Amino acid sequence: MYKLVRQVRFSINPFLPQDSRGHNSFASRPAGEGLAIFLELSVEVTGPVGPATGFVVNVSEIDKTVREFAVPIFAGRIKQDFNRAKHIGLSEIAGLLRSAWGQLADKFGTASLSELSLKLNPFRKAALDSKDLDMIYFCEKFEFAAMHKLWNDEFSEQRNLEVFGKCANPTGHGHNYIVEVMLQMPASRNDFRISDFEKIVDNEFIQLVDHKNLNADVEQFGKMNPTVENIAGLAWNQLAGKFGQARLHRVTVWETDKTYCSYEG
Repeated sequence: MYKLVRQVRFSINPFLPQDSRGHNSFASRPAGEGLAIFLELSVEVTGPVGPATGFVVNVSEIDKTVREFAVPIFAGRIKQDFNRAKHIGLSEIAGLLRSAWGQLADKFGTASLSELSLKLNPFRKAALDSKDLDMIYFCEKFEFAAMHKLWNDEFSEQRNLEVFGKCANPTGHGHNYIVEVMLQMPASRNDFRISDFEKIVDNEFIQLVDHKNLNADVEQFGKMNPTVENIAGLAWNQLAGKFGQARLHRVTVWETDKTYCSYEG
């Protein structure tokens, strides 16, 4: 079984009677005019590859379908609520995603719609999963800088260099890490506040590791190598159970843009 994801980008200006259709879907279509609201809807479909085409679904059909049936749902709500000075919170976003799901679910032939995610900005998104449409997933990325050294005192120096390579440099080395924290919560929840979520992540994890020598300054790494795997595990342990009705679903840590690890407890 294959999973295919198509990103559909669009921009809405709530103060114009009609948005420009535009001609560059790579940037966004509708194009928006001036300072517009940019959104990106990622559509994941699951199914077999057609023997005649090699497609799960033709992505041009996904584009066409999403722009015809889903984009108007978001555009209509944005225009309506902005003009009424009404806030659109996470529970309302979940409702919009469910409405879009209802419009799209039967439009992809033999493939099944398995996930819809809405990028709210380049570092934050909300998503629905086919496993439970009554739940919404929310995730956001954070950054921290830290140094570490990978070493096992039970290994010889030669063995450490063989296993850990440059990461065994005696004086350590640094990374600019990215960590993505994903929560799962009831889609109907209307008391979730992003600023509260960010404060918990910052207090419980970022301040623990940011601009630190992980080997020397972080107690949890006193007898454990601060690998990207163990940093992800530490983030999970620091954050699990801290978000009230929302459940920590996944933590992902990028050590470089080529290396990352996810942990789900």
